Amino acid sequence: MRAPGRRASFFWPSLSLAGNVSLFFLLFLVAVGILAPWISRYSPHAVSGPPLAPPDWEHWLGTDELGVDLWAQMCYGARVSLLVGFGVALLAGLGGGAAGALAGYTGGLLDRLLLRLIDIALVVPQLPLLILLAAFLGARLENVILALALFSWPRPARIVRSQVLVLKKQTYLVAARSFGARTGYLLRRHLLPELAPVLLVSLLRLAARGIVAEAGLSFIGLGDPTLKSWGKILYHATNFKGLFFTPYWEWWLVAPWLALTLLLLAITFLGRDLERITDPRLRVGGARV
Repeated sequence: MRAPGRRASFFWPSLSLAGNVSLFFLLFLVAVGILAPWISRYSPHAVSGPPLAPPDWEHWLGTDELGVDLWAQMCYGARVSLLVGFGVALLAGLGGGAAGALAGYTGGLLDRLLLRLIDIALVVPQLPLLILLAAFLGARLENVILALALFSWPRPARIVRSQVLVLKKQTYLVAARSFGARTGYLLRRHLLPELAPVLLVSLLRLAARGIVAEAGLSFIGLGDPTLKSWGKILYHATNFKGLFFTPYWEWWLVAPWLALTLLLLAITFLGRDLERITDPRLRVGGARV
């Protein structure tokens, strides 16, 4: 356990090579999503060339069956994947973390009620309910984010609650309470700095789950039809008859699949490094393992 008042600090030199590469890749994707209108020459919704054209200087990743530029779709799809991933992470992580911290610190009926809600949420089959919610509420992006957050909050809530149960028994917190420290002060001054590293790792894991879930919903045709996402590209590609008997899959299918795979790997490696940095049990003799 870290000393009271100590803050967790994250520096790039503390990351491994895989962690640094992952961080730069995530920053690159964020830049691609923000700059999509300027780095893509064509609209992701309008025909801009011949159908199923291979990659060339005009269309860097080729075109789909309608002649829509795939590079433009990939750039705008990065926006959707990152927005869903980190939107779900913020809603579920901060909401679940706040609920877990409050329940763990106060205890009593509130704590028991939260535990029962967590148990129920963890055993409910998520994918069928996500499909139902997307079908009945509509496949708009905000509905997808809210539905994913609804099923993702129990894990950070349980993790934060367990950390709070340990922290509130520490000597310095007991002493602060005995001297009349208010709950708000204890949360702000002592608990939140200690919980921030754990919550940050949970946010990254939630982001990865949200990205996979959104891609899965889009892949089965339940994504937002007004937006281009990587899962939507895969959906249209795999529904093209005879795709694997033609060379079209080489650019139409590989690009979104590779982008999704690299994004999830980047989040995984970065989360692993942050967990190692913030958890002294994963160090040996002060050195990184």
